[in-house]
Amino acid sequence: MKVLLMLQLFYLAGCSTSRSREYAHHGAAMFADLTVQEMKAVRSYLHGIPDMKLTDARSKTLKRNSVLLMELHLPKKHEALRALDRGQAKPPRQARVIILFGDQAKPNVTEFIVGPLPSPRSHQVRTIKGHKTVQFESRPITIVEYDHIENLLKKIAVQAHKLIFETTGGFSYVNCSNRCLTFSDIAPRGLAPGERRTWIMLQKFVEGYFIHPIGFEVLINHKDLDPDKWTVEKVWYNNMYFDSVGKLVEKYESGEVEKLRLPDHNDEDFYSTYIPRGHSNTPTNIHGPKLVEPQGHRYFIDKNFVEYAGWSFAYRVRSSAGLQVFDLRFNGQRIAYEISLQEAIAFYAGDTPAAMQTKYIDAGWAMGSSTYELAPGIDCPEIATFIDLYHYFDTDKPLHHKKALCIFEMTTALPLRRHFDSDFQGGYNFYGGLENTVLVLRTTSTVYNYDYIWDFLFYTNGVVEVKVSATGYIHATFFTPNGLNYGTKVYNHVLGNLHTHLVHYKVDLDIVDRRNSFETIDLKYVNFTNPWSPENFIIQSKLHRTERKTERSAAFRFGKKFPRYVHFYNSNEKNKWGHNKGYRIQFNSHANSVLPRGWKEEVGISWSRYPLAVTRHRDSEATSSTMFTQNDPWEPAVSFEDYIRNNENIVNEDLVAWVTVGFLHVPHSEDIPNTATPGNAVGFFLRPFNFFDEDPSVASRGTVIVRPGPDGQPKVQRWTPEVIGHCVTDKPFFYNGTYAGV
Repeated sequence: MKVLLMLQLFYLAGCSTSRSREYAHHGAAMFADLTVQEMKAVRSYLHGIPDMKLTDARSKTLKRNSVLLMELHLPKKHEALRALDRGQAKPPRQARVIILFGDQAKPNVTEFIVGPLPSPRSHQVRTIKGHKTVQFESRPITIVEYDHIENLLKKIAVQAHKLIFETTGGFSYVNCSNRCLTFSDIAPRGLAPGERRTWIMLQKFVEGYFIHPIGFEVLINHKDLDPDKWTVEKVWYNNMYFDSVGKLVEKYESGEVEKLRLPDHNDEDFYSTYIPRGHSNTPTNIHGPKLVEPQGHRYFIDKNFVEYAGWSFAYRVRSSAGLQVFDLRFNGQRIAYEISLQEAIAFYAGDTPAAMQTKYIDAGWAMGSSTYELAPGIDCPEIATFIDLYHYFDTDKPLHHKKALCIFEMTTALPLRRHFDSDFQGGYNFYGGLENTVLVLRTTSTVYNYDYIWDFLFYTNGVVEVKVSATGYIHATFFTPNGLNYGTKVYNHVLGNLHTHLVHYKVDLDIVDRRNSFETIDLKYVNFTNPWSPENFIIQSKLHRTERKTERSAAFRFGKKFPRYVHFYNSNEKNKWGHNKGYRIQFNSHANSVLPRGWKEEVGISWSRYPLAVTRHRDSEATSSTMFTQNDPWEPAVSFEDYIRNNENIVNEDLVAWVTVGFLHVPHSEDIPNTATPGNAVGFFLRPFNFFDEDPSVASRGTVIVRPGPDGQPKVQRWTPEVIGHCVTDKPFFYNGTYAGV
């Protein structure tokens, strides 16, 4: 009878796992990015509405109504869970569309939800929490606006041609061939809401122009939708401010302004290139190590649904902000509903006006759409699966980004676990080890000078690592002596400006289900009489748990002591040993705040006050930032502080962890030509904490055990075939754990 009951339970567990996998696969399509056909259908539908008066995004006038962004509008969580947990019908797919209404008496930015897809027939205005409005001046800059800025810069350059030509040793902005100038624009665009004033610095247009400033910066006011009414408000040259280009030229010609002379072109501009230079001790006639898959992939991909070693998840790359993972499960049990990139910022300091104004908030540049082709063998291993992405931002048709995302399995060249069990007599009782393989989901964002590499890593022991690695060119400005207070001289006339990178993630944990709680764990010293030696005392550490019952109590400020463990658990689900099933977040970060609380631009990034804040899930609190924050951080459309202001109960509720990671970067000479990834990667781990009864990787058949046989020869026990071949090794596995004196 007992055997029959066990068989029935085993059968039911198998059915449950099978159903879970079926429902996860069924529901993954809810999170898939818009297809090309869907994007075109939405555009056609909206352009067919006479009242909207939509024109092409690339039409030359700024007084136009046009689509800025189109991306998937996520279903409400409770609707999605009906499909994911019960296999019910998926909610209709919808698109989120941002339209710039510039051809209005009062220009505005309006978001719409359009559906159902693939054949839209209705639309409605999407409101932001609190019914906040988006000022038209806070819109992201577009290619058409850049064209008009370029035209104004040409006029400025003609007026200051002699000065620029003499300063740069023959470079010019117009009528140039191989000695041209370009520009970088700075944001936010102003000092208060409603402004659209941008500092622009000129640079030599060579490879890596970001680190070739020429010392000429100009502030233009381009708020008016008629570019003919744009004005120059300030000019900065050779550490001096001028009210107009004419005033600068006049003083330059009269000798009242010291003339700058940059070193001549050619070899001087070589430093920013990738061309090898200097002596190398690495052989160039042989390749370095490569990843191989002797029998092919061990993961499964079906569109945006992925399975690997017990893991399953869906993914998308949101054009506005970037990579997201949904419905993350291990062996059929959900761990997280959503883990998603929300925002990335880089706040700078400096001595030039461009440097002191630079506070980049990258969703404002649609960093999710800046996903470009990945190079096999460099950005991802050659064995990776490369996936194309499609975006609709500042365009009139979907843009195809080839091989912009990759998925691959790799070995970490470090054991997941191992033990050598010595007999302390020159031999051993056994050796046991398990190789550490991991699945990587990767894409990149190149937001002008910086390249961010976004990774999700899935380990076989139930651990998830979320990581960002920073590389690319530093944001450099023209060197001044006072600039050394704000950075490092990295080349002639070039200052690498200090800055802080912060990245914000949303982690919607569902430990088994939505009923979760949150606690912190610290250590406290206890002092008591030694029970086996009463004349002595014992001092040792004791666990100190604090249940966090409200949102405010679970919002941890930078500068304050952070708990040792932050633990999310389900009090209704126990493991075999009676513990609440849970996961904890472990930080790999050196982040700190970038501005004093409440100071001007800091209001727009109020999430940056907290390395961790835990809130109760609300569909109305879907994101912590918007693409409008960059150009209006003073009165942001979305204020993260509002999410915790009502101080809701978070005990046995659907919880969301908001995680901030980052690092300070003081540039140094080794950042030339590029910032390198080692030491510039931050992120966090999701680690099981009594979620399982034991380490789930014990199920892996990659384990190898070696024991000495009766004859003293090693006996190898393994559960997978040994790999011998020219791609791996031509030698069979051998291990002899004896040791002796010599």
